[in-house]
Amino acid sequence: MTHSAPRHRIARASRLARAAGILLAALLAAGAPAGAVEPNEMLDDPALEARAREVSKGLRCVVCQNESIDESNAEMARDMRVLVRDRILAGDSNAEVEQYLVDRYGDYVLLKPPFKPTTYVLWFGPALILLGGAVAAVAYYRRKATGPAGPAPLSPDEEARLHALIGDDEAGPGAGTRTGRDQGGSA
Repeated sequence: MTHSAPRHRIARASRLARAAGILLAALLAAGAPAGAVEPNEMLDDPALEARAREVSKGLRCVVCQNESIDESNAEMARDMRVLVRDRILAGDSNAEVEQYLVDRYGDYVLLKPPFKPTTYVLWFGPALILLGGAVAAVAYYRRKATGPAGPAPLSPDEEARLHALIGDDEAGPGAGTRTGRDQGGSA
């Protein structure tokens, strides 16, 4: 019976490994793009449809912002997909279709915008935001590490005035010890 415990552990480890594999496969399948192109949008000619899909994968949905129009279910993405197919049917090349959409929506419509002065914000913006956040965090923690500034110590004049106000005749340590009458008791 001493040999059954290791077999039991091996069987349990095997079941856990299979469950982890199934979970991993499910997560990978959920992360895969669904492809939002509807059948009524597709072109009859497979070669033209392949060109349309190729162009669509490089164009950003201006509503979703980080999906291609090929993956997005937004109404605007659908309109852009139809526009791409219309331009291809009109005889435009892939580059001409992209340029038409850039002229209409700007460089932002491209998932990989060109590197030029008008797109520097797109290229450097995320890094600048990250850098700004890091600088703010460092400044915050440095300020927090020094601790809050406590009140300045009283000057001798202020200390004498304080003791006069509370009725102490002595201005030294131990002054201000209260009598039974001051503490609310009856003497």
